[in-house]
Amino acid sequence: MASSTSVSNSLLTETDYYSLLIDHAIENKFSIALWRLPNDPVIRVLISRKPKLLKFTAALEDLPPGFIFAPFEASADRIFLEADLTFSFSEGRLNEPLTPIEASSNIWLDEMKGYQQNKSERPKIYVRQANPISTTPKDFFLDLVTDAVSEIEKGVFEKVVLSRTKVIQPNTNLDCSLAFKRLCRLYNNALISFISIPEGGSWLGASPELLVSVEGKRIFRTTALAGTQAYSEGVSLKAVAWTQKDIEEQALVERYIISCFKKIRLREYEEHGPRTVVAGNLIHLKSDFTVDMQATNFPQLGSVMLQLLHPTSAVCGVPLDTSLEFIHKREGYDRQFYAGYLGPVNFQDRIDIFVNLRCLQLLQENLILYSGAGITQDSVPEKEWEETELKLNTLLNVIE
Repeated sequence: MASSTSVSNSLLTETDYYSLLIDHAIENKFSIALWRLPNDPVIRVLISRKPKLLKFTAALEDLPPGFIFAPFEASADRIFLEADLTFSFSEGRLNEPLTPIEASSNIWLDEMKGYQQNKSERPKIYVRQANPISTTPKDFFLDLVTDAVSEIEKGVFEKVVLSRTKVIQPNTNLDCSLAFKRLCRLYNNALISFISIPEGGSWLGASPELLVSVEGKRIFRTTALAGTQAYSEGVSLKAVAWTQKDIEEQALVERYIISCFKKIRLREYEEHGPRTVVAGNLIHLKSDFTVDMQATNFPQLGSVMLQLLHPTSAVCGVPLDTSLEFIHKREGYDRQFYAGYLGPVNFQDRIDIFVNLRCLQLLQENLILYSGAGITQDSVPEKEWEETELKLNTLLNVIE
């Protein structure tokens, strides 16, 4: 919980700025997104006066600068926050403006410094919860994994990604601006994000999984990320041993991406990996795919691949239809924006969209944490439960 202070014309700390901007957005019924890309020293903030709903067929390349937030269900509308005000921070300081919109935003913020903010409570947030969600019981999850393995053995699907929830009540009110900053310090290799939107509620996350990246309207990138182990400081990544189950699970994600390339008859791509990578307190197997969009004459490859990839086999399963049907029937709750995707669009000539993993939803009193595991024929229910526990710790380490 933040201490009781007031923001005046004196020097503001970085988290003071975040709290000020979050409160201003909520009080004016605007939407706000804070994010930091992997291995990037710059933290960005966007305020949008009126979010737009986009169909899943909308072309990203045609959008103005903004931030996209999409649910797990592929056919549902995506929320797009157009950048009406934008700010950037480096090394704890507000950056000098680089664009006209940043210049006008900074002038506006200078005028706001005299705003008296009551910080005896956490910054206000939007809360949206369509249906009550409770903690997934362990026995329920273990039985679910057992039934999924049985379906795999029958040939219904090759893989299904099952998730669960954990509802907690923090000892103190969670200050989202401080939690965001802690995540930035702890997880350099992830997209760190905080989003608060009337239509979507408030979400905090640290996702390691890139879904679609487009650089300079020329280079397209995506990744296959699967397999999970706990990471210990100082462990040599070259010496990490992976089980056959992990290797096969990651290979399924790779094959899914390649199948999407084949659907659009794209053969000119580079593939590198798999290799072991660190993501906070975990390690994964990762392969990178790159396409030169100019050489292949495919200027809208980012939008086309986003439609084909989501939901990926890393969050749903293989084949898509039968694994998704199992999830809908058996998982027992609405994923909402968990395992959807999010990220900045057309900022500095880039699109960077990540799968919404390692995330939590903020409610008035409680937090809902989400975690999943890929189930294959070799899955052991207890080990899959342990994997979801490891992933939950990504955020539990911050909020506790």
